[in-house]
Amino acid sequence: MIAALFPGQGSQKPGMGQDLFDNFTEAKSTFDRISKAISIDVAKLCFETDEDTLRETENAQLALYTCGVAAWSVFRGNYSASDITAAAGHSVGEYAALAAAEVLNIEDGARLVQLRGHLMGVSGRQNAGTMSAIIGMDRDVLEQVCAETEGIVVLANDNSVGQLVISGEVAAVSRAGELAKERGAKRVIPLNVSGAFHSPLVKEAALELGKALRNVQYGIPKLKVYANVTSEPVDETSQWAELLEVQLSSPVRWTESVQHIRRDGVTTFVECGVGEVLSGLVRRIDKEAISSQVKDKDSLEATMARLTGKTGA
Repeated sequence: MIAALFPGQGSQKPGMGQDLFDNFTEAKSTFDRISKAISIDVAKLCFETDEDTLRETENAQLALYTCGVAAWSVFRGNYSASDITAAAGHSVGEYAALAAAEVLNIEDGARLVQLRGHLMGVSGRQNAGTMSAIIGMDRDVLEQVCAETEGIVVLANDNSVGQLVISGEVAAVSRAGELAKERGAKRVIPLNVSGAFHSPLVKEAALELGKALRNVQYGIPKLKVYANVTSEPVDETSQWAELLEVQLSSPVRWTESVQHIRRDGVTTFVECGVGEVLSGLVRRIDKEAISSQVKDKDSLEATMARLTGKTGA
């Protein structure tokens, strides 16, 4: 069985999605639908924006959502087998996963992502905060470090074994990083982000986003979607409004999500969108899992060859 994965902020890069756009009508149609829904030329945003501008939260999230859904549409246009059973997305990637599963329609997903990015950008400017990656430390030890640190600092992402992210007030994140080193962390890497995402500092943004989330219609899922907040598949679609609201200020439980997807019988993960970040995390979490990507024509062909058994790969 196969699960589709959708990356989050940090995977964006100039030119993202252009190869799919130029070669597949499914991708171009997705770009066009999203552009019309939010009154922004997302092709221009993805293809022509410089790295610094694309890194801005408002732009990165829209670009990632668009490329994720476009890559999914191309993948499904070329692979019609029924063994795709699950989906998951990292942070904003969860919206693309929900669009892939038809829990959200593409246009509603785009409008929500646009609002999410705007609210997070505003929050980052109003509430100074930051994030740091902590390499080589167990989750329970890092959570204890955060608890002992003065100020607001929390575990934000559990990405894989030994790869965690903390988020919060600038001074508190700095102090927690120093303490983490003292407790045995191999590396502490400050992240170039515009806010303390997945922390209490974005709680107001989450509440505002929640109002919009409750005005959207959620469809019956065509795939099991594993929620960042719980790391489990969501059976009742009515739960998604609350889950997506809480997700903004809660940890992304990615390690457990991948473990639970594997527990439920998935052997192969296909990362849709841009880059190979999630594929790398999957390999760290479970060395027996198979990872593949759909990010351009070449990667699609390689993935199709692997899935259809037409190569020894």
